[in-house]
Amino acid sequence: MTSTPQPQQPQSGTTPPPPSPRRTILGRGSYAEALRIGEILRKETVGGALLVAAAVIALIWANSPASDSYFALRDFKVGYEPWHLELSLGAWAADGLLAIFFFLVGLELKREFVAGDLRDLRKSIVPVAAAAGGVVVPAVIYGVVNFTSPETLRGWAIPTATDIAFAVAVLAIIGSHLPSALRIFLLTLAVVDDLIAISIIAFFYTSDLQVGPLLLALVPLAVYAFLAHKYRRFFGRHAASAWLILLPLGIVTWALVHASGIHATVAGVLLGFAVPVIRSQASGGPEAGPGLAEIFEHRFRPISAGIAVPIFAFFSAGVAVGGWDGLVSALADPVALGIIAGLVLGKPIGILGTTWILTKATRATLDSSFKWIDIFGVALLAGIGFTVSLLVAELSFGQGSLHDDHAKVGILAASLLAALLATAVLRTRNRQYRQAEELEKVDSDNDGVPDVYQDPR
Repeated sequence: MTSTPQPQQPQSGTTPPPPSPRRTILGRGSYAEALRIGEILRKETVGGALLVAAAVIALIWANSPASDSYFALRDFKVGYEPWHLELSLGAWAADGLLAIFFFLVGLELKREFVAGDLRDLRKSIVPVAAAAGGVVVPAVIYGVVNFTSPETLRGWAIPTATDIAFAVAVLAIIGSHLPSALRIFLLTLAVVDDLIAISIIAFFYTSDLQVGPLLLALVPLAVYAFLAHKYRRFFGRHAASAWLILLPLGIVTWALVHASGIHATVAGVLLGFAVPVIRSQASGGPEAGPGLAEIFEHRFRPISAGIAVPIFAFFSAGVAVGGWDGLVSALADPVALGIIAGLVLGKPIGILGTTWILTKATRATLDSSFKWIDIFGVALLAGIGFTVSLLVAELSFGQGSLHDDHAKVGILAASLLAALLATAVLRTRNRQYRQAEELEKVDSDNDGVPDVYQDPR
């Protein structure tokens, strides 16, 4: 056996300090974090499939001979008018059911900032900056395309959102061997993207703000937060208690936020923020197991992914295209062109460009587990702007309007195109990572070192 040569010591003076290792960005993250992200990806696969199925059914029905029945169902009103809650079924899906989705977004956001990788500025700066770039560039591209039309310029925020459920479902299907750091990066990117989208909805799409109901909403929200923190152990152990005690408070908060003029989905985020993330000391502290936020996420994610989001997609994705001529006309509209260019081109340019600029500005390097082409594939995947983009389109132009219909066509076309392009890139990368893993396993003499190793990446 050949002996390992010993490093030579310097001839004189004290030993110089070793050079500082070059900082890497988008690292692997903690092992627990990787396991949690993997679990979320597995759950979202089914939810993403249901989302796509609901949208396809809506499109087929809306363009069939029975299309009148679809729009009659979507526009059928139900609710209590004195409380300003007589809404169409489509509005109930957008304002009510989608609040469940945003509640989970609130839970995920708070968990990331309190106990996840986003609490560390060194780990969060890249995905936060990349998400911001992925919002600004698509908005600018849409604005350039629609610069001469103030009426359509109102839809500038439509291509800024990334659909978490759809994007992570695609990644879960095609990226079984991709580095876990890429998956963490995508989810963190989408979470921060949702935070920006929520802020845009709250500040730019609030009309006729009513201060009275908004202030009143703080009362049930405060009681909800107090009970969730004070009795977190009780609500964690007894599932029915959350339905009987916290849910009514949440519904009252939602109704008052809705009455204030702020989009009611913001109430879902606020309620998610009010749930404690870390276990109390009486329950054993942070090391004793998942906190109430994670327990609620586990309980309510099937409701969101299996019921709320698919129903919203069913009522929002249905648009009468009007045959081939209607489809061509819709895609030629500056609204659809701006959305397609913003999602398919703006997202990858903003995300990849911002990440590259940060590496140059800070002299950092990518984590050795992946390459720039992987970041490009994830940036393409972020161009899937399905759920939140459909919501912003309705807020921008009004449900059922011509611009709203054209915006929906643009969103569907862009999301499909982004998914196909990302699949083409990431499936190739996934195959190369799988081959690399197989080569690493070749060790005939059991010495812990592969006999032959070639990195095809």
